[in-house]
Amino acid sequence: MTSGLQAGLKNRHLSMIAIGGVIGAGLFVGSSSGIATAGPGILLSYALVGTLVVLVMRMLGEMSAANPTSGSFSAHADRALGRWAGFSIGWLYWFFWVVVLAVEATAGAKILEGWIPAVPQWGWALIVMVVLTATNLVSVGSYGEFEFWFAGIKVVAIGAFIVVGALAVFGVLPGVDSDKAGLGNLTDHGGFLPNGPGAILTGVLLVVFSFMGSEIATLAAGESEDPQRAVTKSTNSIIWRIGVFYLGSIFVVVTLLPWNDPSIKDKGSYVAALDSLGIAHAGQIMNFIVLTSVLSCLNSGLYTASRMAFSLGQRGDAPKAFARTTSRGVPMAAIVASVVFGFVAVFFNYRFPDSVFLFLVNSSGAVALFVWLVICFSQLRMRRIIQAEAPEKLVVKMWLYPYLTWATAALIVFVLGYMLTDTEHDGRETVLLSLLVAAVVLAIAFVKERVRGGRTTAAVEDRATSKDPVKAP
Repeated sequence: MTSGLQAGLKNRHLSMIAIGGVIGAGLFVGSSSGIATAGPGILLSYALVGTLVVLVMRMLGEMSAANPTSGSFSAHADRALGRWAGFSIGWLYWFFWVVVLAVEATAGAKILEGWIPAVPQWGWALIVMVVLTATNLVSVGSYGEFEFWFAGIKVVAIGAFIVVGALAVFGVLPGVDSDKAGLGNLTDHGGFLPNGPGAILTGVLLVVFSFMGSEIATLAAGESEDPQRAVTKSTNSIIWRIGVFYLGSIFVVVTLLPWNDPSIKDKGSYVAALDSLGIAHAGQIMNFIVLTSVLSCLNSGLYTASRMAFSLGQRGDAPKAFARTTSRGVPMAAIVASVVFGFVAVFFNYRFPDSVFLFLVNSSGAVALFVWLVICFSQLRMRRIIQAEAPEKLVVKMWLYPYLTWATAALIVFVLGYMLTDTEHDGRETVLLSLLVAAVVLAIAFVKERVRGGRTTAAVEDRATSKDPVKAP
């Protein structure tokens, strides 16, 4: 066993991880309900959340470019806010991703069972989890290679969808029903906001969680050849990535078809859009793309959960075994522990889908917003620390500091508050259960802090830094 990760991710891996990280399966699967709720105005919901993500990632990019680490925002919170903050947000984030493992494994298993019904759904879930666990255990380079191709398929698929769809919308593509496709769909069926301005905020609640994963590039950068360059590049490119892949593809959907077309709800927004273009086997094509997104999310989810567990182990907030790596720089214990919890969650999904598993999903649902809020408060403090200690490391800077940081935090709090008023889409239950889990983790953090006598965060930071070498392969 060694004590450090290895720089096994190439620049092309990091580039594709950064691009693919913002394209989750939720974009393909969850957009239908958003369109049905807000109509064409769902574009404003995506734009609002996209702006929020850009601002949060700018803050995270500032901190991570100055101090690239496998713990990313958890390590920054540890130093900026205190050990309780790093401990709490790190474990909550780990909890979120191991639950996601179960959700994505089940989603992928359903698609595979439809293609090959001889293997039961639980069997496919097991196969998918085992294969991707093996991939992560081999080396970080194998994770990067798999993610490069998974993300590549997603990027090419969405890029082709946007180009072909845009040609159809503007009347260039032959064989498309001109009575249905066109910019008129933005206003002709009850207006741009057919269900009123309030539907924009409801749309925000429905789409916000499809953006989770944007921060993966900052965790992965710690195992790249040039971490600072990787973080800077991914931070600077997130605006066009969200603009193209989210806003671009949703714009194509709501202009190809009227927002209230029954096929959007029955088939799913992207399948319905492909059908309207006369593309044969649109459902199977989209199933393949969704499966690729699911596998990508699983692959990255396991990687992300294990690296967070590794960082927590380094800082003394998780078992020490999590901080040990193999000769190939792989934190084996952290990976195995993460996937075991994922398997347990899969079991709950099959045995107790409407009780235990539903609790797991809802209680982790608002973690994304908690993470973004902690990033805001960490950046407010870390900017002053970096300026005092090493101002030359501020190669990425948050715009209009500190005013835009405070505005972003206020917007996140507003979204959380609005969720408490939402009973139709389980927003209230999600926030309350997530707050309950967060309260339990915080209580454990403060008890742990008292037990170990309140050692200073600076001492812990020095220890973690000395034990976190990223070795060249």
